[in-house]
Amino acid sequence: MALDKAKKEEIVAKYGRGTDDTGSTEVQVALLTERIVYLTEHLKINKKDHSSRLGLLKLVGQRRRLMRYLRNTDLARFNTIKTALGLRN
Repeated sequence: MALDKAKKEEIVAKYGRGTDDTGSTEVQVALLTERIVYLTEHLKINKKDHSSRLGLLKLVGQRRRLMRYLRNTDLARFNTIKTALGLRN
């Protein structure tokens, strides 16, 4: 399930640089993290939902690539988003 509009606006307001900043790496990572958390909870209940598990793995890989890009370009922004979202390396 996709995130509702209010939740997306809240995340963009919290992690974005402006009100219309939906494309920055921090916002993308935060949106992906929210979807990953939702799918993780979904899979705890529905253990045999393999298509959602595949989608979850794809989202985790996409977030990992974005975090790697952010670490290579701007280490300070990487550290702030990592601590704000509670992510590991």
